[in-house]
Order: sequence, then C-alpha cells, then structure tokens
Amino acid sequence: MPNNSRPKVRLSRALGIPLTPKSVAYFERRPYPPGVHGRGRKTMSDYKVRLREKQRLRAQYDISEAQMARAFEAAHRSPAKTGEELLINLERRLDAVILRSGFARTIYQARQTVVHRHVAVNGQRVDRPSYKVRPGDVISIVEKSKSKTPFQVAAAGAHAPEHNAAYLSVRIADLETEFVRLPKRSEIPVLCDEQLVVEYYSR
Repeated sequence: MPNNSRPKVRLSRALGIPLTPKSVAYFERRPYPPGVHGRGRKTMSDYKVRLREKQRLRAQYDISEAQMARAFEAAHRSPAKTGEELLINLERRLDAVILRSGFARTIYQARQTVVHRHVAVNGQRVDRPSYKVRPGDVISIVEKSKSKTPFQVAAAGAHAPEHNAAYLSVRIADLETEFVRLPKRSEIPVLCDEQLVVEYYSR
C-alpha cells in the first residue's frame, strides 16, 4: 500500500517546514532537502531565498501559483503593509478558518471538507475553499455532516490547534466558529518572512 504522506514529507524537507502532523517525525529525523545532495546544500542565491519563502507560504495554504499571485496583487493595492495584508487575506480563506478552528487536521483535509459541501457560512453551504470570510461571519459544519466520524473526532477536540486563534470564537463541540475580527500578524501561525515574499513579487 503506497504511503500517501510521502509526497508531503518530501515537500516538507525541501521547504524546511513540516506541513502535516505525519511529516513531523520524518522531518525531525532528516531536516534537510531530499535527494543525494540534500545534506550538501548550504548556500542559496538571494533569488532562491525569496523563491523558497514564497513556496513555503504557498504550501502552508495549499494554493496555486496563480492564487498566490492574485493574493499578492490584492495586498499590494491595499494602503496597509503589503506583507501583512497578504497574510491576513490568506487567513480569511474558508479552508484556513476551518483548519484554525480545529475542524480539520490539515489544510488538505480542510480544503476537502469545504469542497465536499460540509461547511456553511451564515447558514448557507459554501464549497469554495478560497471564499473570503468577513468579521461577524459564522462558519459551521452542516447539521447532516456532524454525525460523520471525522467531524465527531473534531468535535471531541482531536484537532484543536496548540494556540487558539484569538480572532475566532470557536465552539468546538458544536462545530461552529465565528470570525470575530481580522487577525493580527502576530496571531497568524504560519512560518514565513513575508517581506521576502514581497521582494520576490516586486523584483
């Protein structure tokens, strides 16, 4: 039986961050890029450093290059600090909110949860992971799905994040959360030097 976690493990090692709980042990044992030259890669050009940081951010939200570029352009048009605005906008994605609320174990599971129409925003089903939530929106697992095993596990707190997101009001047993306000940069649990991402797209 193939190990489906392997691709994520390789990506984790290539980017220098564990992307799933399963990849943590692998990453800790081999915290260097995959391949025969993994241990020997010590220096990178400025371009590669910025590219790698952009790829790290993309991977943590599991978005395409086109989605990333659009998110950057939207942030760049904002009067706010571009890097912080980029992260705030990504954190408003519905799949990211599902993950931060503890309704899913990984961003990949969170995306699947949304696509399979298990999620409602203000009582209306939404099946777009990129849907942008707004302050005051109530996000929940639809009633018919709550009895399914994955959501029973989530409701028991199995996927609760290590640090609660202060911008969310989560009622885990009810599988319901309110997006209270926009997050601050310090509250967004992604490993990223966003200024390097800004520099990558501004080159």
